[in-house]
Amino acid sequence: MSDFSKIKRIFFSIGLLLFASELWKQWVLTFILNDGVYDFWYFPFQLCSIPMYLLLMLPFLKSNSHKKVIFTFLMDYSSLSGIFVFFDTSGMRYPLISLTIHSYVWHIVLIMIGIGSGITLYKFYSSDFASFGKATGLFISCAVIAQCLNLSIGSHAQINMFYISPLEPATQNFFSLVYRNWGIGVYMIFYLGVIVLGAFLLHLLWKKVLL
Repeated sequence: MSDFSKIKRIFFSIGLLLFASELWKQWVLTFILNDGVYDFWYFPFQLCSIPMYLLLMLPFLKSNSHKKVIFTFLMDYSSLSGIFVFFDTSGMRYPLISLTIHSYVWHIVLIMIGIGSGITLYKFYSSDFASFGKATGLFISCAVIAQCLNLSIGSHAQINMFYISPLEPATQNFFSLVYRNWGIGVYMIFYLGVIVLGAFLLHLLWKKVLL
């Protein structure tokens, strides 16, 4: 087995562990905390959830260019989602300490996945701005899917995927000020733009340190 095959197997195994832990989290939220009623607020399609799906897809991708985009996304956007949340940890606290620990561990793992992806790109690929552009396209596509979920489910239940739902107020530190002063349209553009900018700065840092 080649070194790259071993790395793919490791990443896939991490994806399986994340998936299993997410199933446990959803079960606890639904049957322990919410009397068997599913709470769409915790539907797993936030930015910090996307790496789980990408890691599970990774072994089935044949194209090296697609794998490179995924590793770039994990290096930039997943690292950012893991780091970003520690500036406002209110969304990581749950009524059960086990869920709170799960949330902290999850985001620390995201940072580790980002570091591992950066090393993988350094060893087997070359990271360029074209791959960052494609990773950003993947991020925007996920944001569009998230908004479709918000609009289709939001009239029936509380949901705020990617924190851009026009049906829910912004509650995150600082960004809520933008929402209150300039409205949902400016908030969404600003919020998503800050994420892209943050991922771009991380990409530049990676190129400086490794690539």
